[in-house]
Amino acid sequence: MFSLLTFGIKDFIDILLVAIILYQIYNLLKGTQAMNIFFAVLGFIVTWFIVKFILRMELLGSILDAIMNVGAIILVIMFQDEIKSFLTAMGSRTSHGLFGSLKRIFFPTSSHVESDSNIEEILDAVENCSTTKTGLLIVVQNNADLTPYIKTGETISAKISARLIKNIFFKNTPLHDGALIIANGRMVAAGCILPVSHNLNIPKQFGLRHRAALGISEKTDALAIVVSEETGSISVAQQSVIQHNLTIDELREILKFKK
Repeated sequence: MFSLLTFGIKDFIDILLVAIILYQIYNLLKGTQAMNIFFAVLGFIVTWFIVKFILRMELLGSILDAIMNVGAIILVIMFQDEIKSFLTAMGSRTSHGLFGSLKRIFFPTSSHVESDSNIEEILDAVENCSTTKTGLLIVVQNNADLTPYIKTGETISAKISARLIKNIFFKNTPLHDGALIIANGRMVAAGCILPVSHNLNIPKQFGLRHRAALGISEKTDALAIVVSEETGSISVAQQSVIQHNLTIDELREILKFKK
């Protein structure tokens, strides 16, 4: 039984380790839809602890115990895909396996576009694709880890280059239908498959690229840039909202604000 009178070094280490684990889980989920669930679960655990160990309310404590047991199973069912992907990455024998996964969890790195030169390279490519009515879909990672989506495409790990972006999205090339993902100031993968939004309020003229852009913005805090193949119009999806018919200057301001 927890008591301040018997609080010792072992209890301090116990609390410290739990705090570190919760903080790293927060970092892992930051920027994703699961963030709201994380806060809800954390709030429930705090309530359960207060009721059971501080207030010692037996009946309510027993009910919360039962909910805790069932809740753990429900969470596993809800996040089975994420858990499967995480354990697969942890068990991988490649350099991106156990060590790489632990490094991403305990030492998260910045994933912003970072420099004005990178922004201008992206803008150059977007403007060219808009003029030539070449379909384009670029996803810029923010806090949420996009590794599951990166793995669906072809790894390129290249410096951000307008010429390379134009080549990737040139019509009839193998990778032009997928998404280009940018993370940590580099182009990391092309031809990536993104989740498609099922939002019924999306205008009917929007195609699969727009739905995919909105879909990734609904599941993560990433920013997605789309150029329509039919009209050449520029759109940006972020935080579950899509803005369309943007000018290059407006896109520049959005990217600089993100930086």
